[in-house]
Amino acid sequence: MKDMQAQLEKLRTDAAECALTRDLATAPKKRELFTKLADHLTVLASEVERAIAESVKQA
Repeated sequence: MKDMQAQLEKLRTDAAECALTRDLATAPKKRELFTKLADHLTVLASEVERAIAESVKQA
């Protein structure tokens, strides 16, 4: 469970860093890329969070 929690925090941090990079980027292509990355990492974090909740319910 601690591993999943650590991965969840890492995904959230990475998503926030991508969003920050997006906000600082001047090139439209880079902004688009980092927007996609931030969105994808946010979805992954949500999935990990859901998996953690499911494992807690089963325990």
